[in-house]
Amino acid sequence: MDGGAESAVRELYGRILAGWNADDAQAFAAPLADDGEVVGFDGSEMRGRDEVAQQVGAIMADHATGTYVGLVRSVRALSDDVAILRAVAGVVPAGERDIKPELNSVQSLVATRRHGRWEVDLYHNTPAAWHGQEAAGAALTEELRDQLPPDLD
Repeated sequence: MDGGAESAVRELYGRILAGWNADDAQAFAAPLADDGEVVGFDGSEMRGRDEVAQQVGAIMADHATGTYVGLVRSVRALSDDVAILRAVAGVVPAGERDIKPELNSVQSLVATRRHGRWEVDLYHNTPAAWHGQEAAGAALTEELRDQLPPDLD
């Protein structure tokens, strides 16, 4: 995968997290293709940029959302115009200053380049429960803590 394409796919992921962290449902959904899909942490499914923005907006209106801290593990080309990004993420709950380990997740993103522009077709967020692998779960939490911004409010 060429560096420009990898950078563009990483940017899409960063924009999704930044939209969530800004409590901005439109910004969260903006990197999605018109018919892009999201599978939420709780297994909920949303289809289409507009539906995603609406449902995420409702979540943000009803809940104090936390701050995502993400770490990209890999970006791999499936073709010249399709890529998959794998990441891990932690959440610092609203009003707190540390990651809550039970909210750690494994995330994946499938992106497609159309007419020279990369878009997200699927963003999938699943709990990193690490059943029976407590040491691995603790190591993930520590790795994510290293990514915390110093100015976290």
